[in-house]
Amino acid sequence: MKKGRAVVPDGLIISAPASGTGKTTLMLGLLGAFRTSGLQVQPFKSGPDYIDPAFHRAASGRFSVNLDTWAMAEDRIGGLIGAANGADLVLAEGSMGLFDGVAVAGEAGTGASADLSALTGWPVVLVLDVSGQAQSAAAVALGFARMRPDVTVAGVVLNRVASPRHEALVRAGMAAAGIRVFGALPRRATIEVPERHLGLVQAEETPELDRIIADAAEFVAAHLDLDGLRAAARATRLSPGAAVAVAAPGQRIALAQDQAFSFVYPHLLDGWRAAGAEILPFSPLADEAPEPSADCCWLPGGYPELHGARLAAAGHFRQGLRRFADTRPVHGECGGYMAMGAAIIDRDGVGHEMAGLLGLVTSFEKRRMHLGYRLATLSAPVPGHGTGARLRGHEFHYSTILEQPDMALASVVDANGDPVPETGSRRGQATGTFFHLIAEAT
Repeated sequence: MKKGRAVVPDGLIISAPASGTGKTTLMLGLLGAFRTSGLQVQPFKSGPDYIDPAFHRAASGRFSVNLDTWAMAEDRIGGLIGAANGADLVLAEGSMGLFDGVAVAGEAGTGASADLSALTGWPVVLVLDVSGQAQSAAAVALGFARMRPDVTVAGVVLNRVASPRHEALVRAGMAAAGIRVFGALPRRATIEVPERHLGLVQAEETPELDRIIADAAEFVAAHLDLDGLRAAARATRLSPGAAVAVAAPGQRIALAQDQAFSFVYPHLLDGWRAAGAEILPFSPLADEAPEPSADCCWLPGGYPELHGARLAAAGHFRQGLRRFADTRPVHGECGGYMAMGAAIIDRDGVGHEMAGLLGLVTSFEKRRMHLGYRLATLSAPVPGHGTGARLRGHEFHYSTILEQPDMALASVVDANGDPVPETGSRRGQATGTFFHLIAEAT
């Protein structure tokens, strides 16, 4: 981010009544279409999703940043929107449905995209999957427009339209309800992004991504009123301030980074660098060990359960990590935590030896979804945070713990304040959690 007071352009939030309606496809198409027209568009992601920002970057050419009202205080969000300095337009992609959040508010809200809209003043463009309905879609749009007086719905984009006649019927309902329609998108499977068990397949694993973005941009430009959408954007109500300091886990950070370990929030990496830290990436899948000159090692989340055999065969990585942990701290999140354990059992029930810094054994064969915000109070330090620190994060995985013989790292509760059994582990200088750190609680 640039120093000095940021100038944030007008913005919009791309949201929907529910997941699976086409938000990401529309977002990528809009980013690509505006970029093709010569505009600099700053993308953001509402909520804790750590996959979408990489797609946003590919489509826009700018780093996308997560803005999370449950985990981040208002001043932190204000600092992060400074990433839009120099852009012509802001587009923020929502998560789940527009009003979907947790029951108990956190730092600046419940995590709902509507809370971000109310905080920033960015109006909402609602993506409606109108398959299976016609004029009734207007009732959905009207309900969303009237739900909260502090949230403005600028209009709708009709998605998965079956025919010109279908579009005309839906538009008639919207006109009667006074809802603006920015355009209608017919079904087109060739621009849908592939998915797997944690959501979209990662951007770097999508070989057709450039083609998908180009097709989506052309598709969106042909069917939507881009000028009308840009004119519907509004000024940012939240004053962009100085970036809130992020505690770096070390001065020189060895960071695992490849297809098995890639889930780390961009704002954290940016904050570490702003604090003067140097990030030294290495690839466990390429059998690389952490840089010996680093003073800490960070293993992000990802998909180690899909690469168990390669990690088990990566003897140089595992031995190097163990040597590193003899004298310096190593911390893992979710997939990185699993790789620090004794073994991972894959979907076929085959066990794969891991680094053994912790006694943790996890199974992807015995799948159960673990999902939600987490508030952890540390019982012991982790790189960058001392004993007693309160950390806000998010957990999303399908692996089940079979063995966890080590000491608990933290007392962990969910967004409602109910205890969570996944407390993380610690042994010597090795620590790990199943949740991904977003920010320290205020």
